[in-house]
Amino acid sequence: MLGQQVLVLNQNIKRESGRKVQTGNINAAKTIADVIRTCLGPRAMMKMLLDPTGGIVMTNDGNAILREIQVQHPAAKSMIEISRTQDEEVGDGTTSVIILAGEMLAVAEQFLEQQMHPTIIISAYRQALEDMLDTLKEISTPVDTSDRSMMLKIVHSAINTKALSRWSELACGIALDAVRTVELEDNGRKEIDIKKYAKVEKVPGGIIEDSCVLKGVMVNKDVTHPRMKRMIREPRIVLLDCSLEYKKGESQTDIEISKEEDFARILQMEEEYIQQICEDIIRLKPDLVFTEKGISDLAQHYLMKANISAIRRVRKTDNNRIARACGARIVSRTDELREEDVGTGAGLFEVKKIGDEYFTFVTECKDPKACTILLRGASKEILAEVERNLQDAMQVCRNVLLDPFLLPGGGAVEMAVSKRLTERSRALTGIEQWPYRAVAQALEVIPRTLIQNCGASTIRVLTSLRAKHTQDNSVCWGVDGETGCLSDMSSLGIWEPLAVKAQTYKTAVETAILLLRIDDIVSGHKKKDKEEQMGGQGAE
Repeated sequence: MLGQQVLVLNQNIKRESGRKVQTGNINAAKTIADVIRTCLGPRAMMKMLLDPTGGIVMTNDGNAILREIQVQHPAAKSMIEISRTQDEEVGDGTTSVIILAGEMLAVAEQFLEQQMHPTIIISAYRQALEDMLDTLKEISTPVDTSDRSMMLKIVHSAINTKALSRWSELACGIALDAVRTVELEDNGRKEIDIKKYAKVEKVPGGIIEDSCVLKGVMVNKDVTHPRMKRMIREPRIVLLDCSLEYKKGESQTDIEISKEEDFARILQMEEEYIQQICEDIIRLKPDLVFTEKGISDLAQHYLMKANISAIRRVRKTDNNRIARACGARIVSRTDELREEDVGTGAGLFEVKKIGDEYFTFVTECKDPKACTILLRGASKEILAEVERNLQDAMQVCRNVLLDPFLLPGGGAVEMAVSKRLTERSRALTGIEQWPYRAVAQALEVIPRTLIQNCGASTIRVLTSLRAKHTQDNSVCWGVDGETGCLSDMSSLGIWEPLAVKAQTYKTAVETAILLLRIDDIVSGHKKKDKEEQMGGQGAE
């Protein structure tokens, strides 16, 4: 009885615990970081991924790559999550956050091997994170957001690491204009909603240089009736979200007709109803009607006679954008239309044929609060990549406008923070100073990767960079990612927003802490149980 083994967990359940799990997690994190490592900096390589449906994704945006990779290991999954968090929060720095988190875990490995308890490492990391954020605030310089050349520099350093860097002038201009357009201030609160009001429309064909920000909105639609006007100067615009056709009953209704005059009467009522709707619209003398639902042939006829162009089945989001661009209000019932619902802010309406599709442009708006970015390019893959890069650039713009502080880029911040941490670790006593100092070492991974990616000698450049940072007033010295030499980031004009850096550090250290906390992984295989119960029928 004594020697008998007691089974507590189900036999199908795999359980790993203790040191094995911690090393496993650290290795998983390092592997993910290695996948992304070559994607940092202006000399970044691209990755080509095949998704399950057979489409191709070509990118060097950390988040986009990890989104497509299928991963088995649970720790690796949480690494992928953090790049998504970074993307949603600040939009840039997705690559560096993964590399940093991987490195933070890698330096913790030696302490675990020396039998140091994870909680000690964690508390040291926590302390280091607080000091890192303080240091960032000290180094940061305020920026004047109305200074266009400065803003362009910031966006430029965000785009430089992407495939768009060849057209960086163009791209910076596009991103800055788009963000400036959708910027809204009400009651002293800034709201910059890129996702809703700066739409990127990708039209294959043409060359990338043709891309531009429209002072207004573009919709992939044509007018409903061939004889309607295709070009109107200073149109009066009405936006509806009701259909201009006869309304059928909500519930099923049956009508019994005894006399044929009644049938004629019913048809006449339908026509009168549509005529009534159209008269409601015509009363306001608009030139353009956009509706989110359908327009019947009869309604088209009436509108055409009144010389009104109509466009139907516009997406709700597009309708919202048109409303913000020309100052119209979206109305849900025609009989409620009033003069102030008409938008007069647009300067030009025209329908153009690009490629083999018709596009409607509402442009030359007076003070648009929404815009469309028109992207042209050779193939779908290139366009998708350009769109991703632009999203990053716009996010960076937004961050600077919301939190106008800058830090030098090119690994300069990391070296400066690392130096501060090393200095502070000397004041610590006890066992915690070692993990604390390790965080300082881990930060050097960013400049190191930059040097590796452009093929310079890592050890030589890093040592000279470290030496440089021991001197006074050398906070801005970092690695020039193009050549791998040391250079002053403020003269090169490579800047990063404070919001991005702070978020990167927070996310990376938090993830490292989270993964160090884990000491047991229990994975149950449910499917096996089911198959055994079904007597092996489960032919999945």
